[in-house]
Amino acid sequence: MGLKRVIGMVEKENKRKSQYGLAGRAESFWIASTPETDFPSLTENISVDVAVLGGGIAGITSALFLKDAGLTVAVLEAGRILEGVTGHTTAHISSAHNIIYRYLIDHFGKEGAKQYADANQMAIERIARLVGDNSIACDFRRTSEYIYAENRDDLDKLKTEFEAAESLGLPVSFLDAAPLPFKTYGAIHYQNQAQFHPRKYLMALAKLIPGDGSFIFENTRALDVEGGEPHRIKTDKGYLTAKIIIIATHYPILNQGLLFMRMAPYRSYVLGIRVADEIPEEMFDSSEYPSHYIRTQPTPDGHLIIVGGEDHATGHVTNTAEHYKRLERFARDHFQVKSIDYRWSTQDNYSFDRVPFIGRLTPGSRHIYVATAFKGWGMTHGTVAGMVLSDMILGRPNPYHELYDPGRLKLLTTGAKLITQNIHIAETLIRGRLSRPEKLTPLDVGEAKVAEIDDKEAAVYKDDRGEIHSISPVCTHMGCIVSWNNAERSWDCPCHGSRFNFDGEILHCPTVKKLEKNNRR
Repeated sequence: MGLKRVIGMVEKENKRKSQYGLAGRAESFWIASTPETDFPSLTENISVDVAVLGGGIAGITSALFLKDAGLTVAVLEAGRILEGVTGHTTAHISSAHNIIYRYLIDHFGKEGAKQYADANQMAIERIARLVGDNSIACDFRRTSEYIYAENRDDLDKLKTEFEAAESLGLPVSFLDAAPLPFKTYGAIHYQNQAQFHPRKYLMALAKLIPGDGSFIFENTRALDVEGGEPHRIKTDKGYLTAKIIIIATHYPILNQGLLFMRMAPYRSYVLGIRVADEIPEEMFDSSEYPSHYIRTQPTPDGHLIIVGGEDHATGHVTNTAEHYKRLERFARDHFQVKSIDYRWSTQDNYSFDRVPFIGRLTPGSRHIYVATAFKGWGMTHGTVAGMVLSDMILGRPNPYHELYDPGRLKLLTTGAKLITQNIHIAETLIRGRLSRPEKLTPLDVGEAKVAEIDDKEAAVYKDDRGEIHSISPVCTHMGCIVSWNNAERSWDCPCHGSRFNFDGEILHCPTVKKLEKNNRR
């Protein structure tokens, strides 16, 4: 079953009037406002120079840059391209990554922090050039981003961050307030940022890839990479041979390099609303945690206001519907809301030193590269990944590759956090494997739980028709016990972020294997 169909099943369930009373159509605006792609699946064993696993912004951008340099490429996507994390972004094209630059100066030095700033500013310009050179109609516009303090206690932190950003040459100024229709206590104003419709942009780029020995294959899940020269990629549709591999699956499907020990997945929530307020056509991000972020998007029916936030660690919250409700309360407390048209959620990976992993998967993997842990800033960092990886593969110098190197030693400075996170994962794994779940009792419609059936653990869900869906609760990635996500009606892994629908089909990697079904009761 393809990812699009799986997501469709979940959305169909969500579009019913649920017991949680969530407002809005349960679908990403970006996906709802663009046609579905229709690239073929892999049907025969082929060979290319570069195989790119994952059809989001990092994969599509990397593939295009390499094809333009004369290499043959093949993009493999488990479902439809641009319907995963990239299709559920809020699409800020920005170097204003909330409160980041003071931290980077302290941990990477001023030179490292400036490389981070310059890389993201360069990504903005690269996107703008691609839009112009290819005449892409994607609602691209130059705009500003504001990092604002909603309470007075954050003002000193905001001023310290402004001084750090200014010292790096970023286009910033400090304002007494953000131009929003509610009280703020200062704001860092980043000029020369941008926004767009991410699927319109990337669908146009994707059309430039197939041909002359290059391909995009949809509904083709990469399962494993076999060593050798060249590599063989095992998929659910056969084999693909490539000299070089880029893993751009958001969360890497290979465990080499132990990146799963050095980053953590987080979920975030988004509403698309209509308001009566006058809101500037700019972007905003609050300095508190969890942050709230705001931007506008033109539509045929007027501007849609995209409001996001309420982040939490994946699989650690069962009542995820409450996070949508909190976001709705934030929206209604701050704007004159006329309607809530869309709601969706997304998932982002955070590295422990707050810098993405872009480069060789391991120091010894000469021909396997990775791009992950964008920390919610995938539009610029997905583009940075395309620039860094294409330069590395083509043997060209790149000023940023050491900063983003997945094997960097700077991770040692976050050792305490690294140890704490992995102790927590180990405890979660052990607790889940040793504890006995309660006996299954009658479920209400829409209810789910991990319970015992005939001395066997099961993840059990009762759908709106009263049908029981019973599957194994053991995540097929590394064996953690999954947790129910009531808003998305999915089973989420609290260890590394794999997600499955209520029938066990994969919604999100790193896993490449669905959950086994039990006999239904």
